[in-house]
Amino acid sequence: MAKFQSLADAVADNLNDGDSVAFEGFTHLIPHAAAHEAVRQGRKDLTVMRMTPDMVYDQLIGMGCVKKMIFSFAGNPGVGLLRRFRDALENGWPHQLEIEEHSHAAMANAYEAGAAGLPCAIFRGYRGAELTRVNPNIRFVECPFTGEKLAAVPALRPDVAVIHALKANRKGDVFLEGITGVQKEAVLAAKRSIVTVEEIVDDFEGLSPNATVLPAWTVTSIAVVPGGAHPSYTQGYYGRDNGAYLEWDKIASDRDMFMDWMKANVLDQTPDIFAARVSHLKAQG
Repeated sequence: MAKFQSLADAVADNLNDGDSVAFEGFTHLIPHAAAHEAVRQGRKDLTVMRMTPDMVYDQLIGMGCVKKMIFSFAGNPGVGLLRRFRDALENGWPHQLEIEEHSHAAMANAYEAGAAGLPCAIFRGYRGAELTRVNPNIRFVECPFTGEKLAAVPALRPDVAVIHALKANRKGDVFLEGITGVQKEAVLAAKRSIVTVEEIVDDFEGLSPNATVLPAWTVTSIAVVPGGAHPSYTQGYYGRDNGAYLEWDKIASDRDMFMDWMKANVLDQTPDIFAARVSHLKAQG
């Protein structure tokens, strides 16, 4: 059952060095605050996974937290490269990074398989794809019923799934709506899960019937972190801070500038900084 904790305690209790972890979010609800707490606590040798690793994964890699990344598409959306990711791959700074690249379809199916307790995902795809040359975890199997050649990839079953959501009720159920990506599947596939939320409410009465609700028994820890997705957005609470993504390209282009920014904005800060930034954005309209 879900346990209500501070963010620091939730990360300390659930995320260990050497774990596999999915900080999931698809444009919307990216769990920046939780990832920053992992950096502050000095987590290392992590195998990180995500469908669209962007700025926060650049930060985890640049701070030396990541040993391997399993992903589909890596970039700073609307801007360009992930410069700390590229530096780790090409120059081994701060250390060499292992990668396992997939398509979006493969990642989504792999999370679904993990959530179902299956060893692998089987789907149509990858025929003629160049990724098969560099990723040995892309295999092909023959359907025993039709003889069709199908792609197979290992199920994704992270030790920890970390997501941001809109609300939790006092029983520990979690409410998401809008673009939800594979957050639900990641939580169901994981051994443990951390959910940061904007607020706690008594119940979800009157909320969208099309929303996703994760029942309390699927969640390990819940932490209230207003603004916990910033600079990504949380529907109905605050918009995407596009300026932060543009600024990141310059910050991440220089190692010293990157380290200075991380010290000032992550290492020397607490989750309260996210709420302060969001309040500033709202004040600007």
